[in-house]
Amino acid sequence: MNGAKSTSVGLALLVVVVAGLRAQEKKETTLRGTIVCAMCALKETQKCETAIQVKDGTKLVTYYFLDKGEAESYHDAICGGERKEGTVTGTISAKDGKQYIAPKKVEYAKK
Repeated sequence: MNGAKSTSVGLALLVVVVAGLRAQEKKETTLRGTIVCAMCALKETQKCETAIQVKDGTKLVTYYFLDKGEAESYHDAICGGERKEGTVTGTISAKDGKQYIAPKKVEYAKK
């Protein structure tokens, strides 16, 4: 009976740890860098999409926005090849070797 009880407690702890790790993965992050159109400025996509380029040490990392692309109100400011400094707050994910951010807040730096 003690063995079954220990196993149950161990499984319960494992579930709590895994749930905690998943919650950490979804933590909001603020990125500061250069916001660009991935099609017009970077020539990396077939349609207008918003991205932010962030310096990570000596590397430049591009995070593609998981949004409605050119339909977003903040996209007009950078569509056509314009580059603007700004911040994006959202949750980060990775897929197929690319970095993504699901933006909740996008702000351009004031001049």
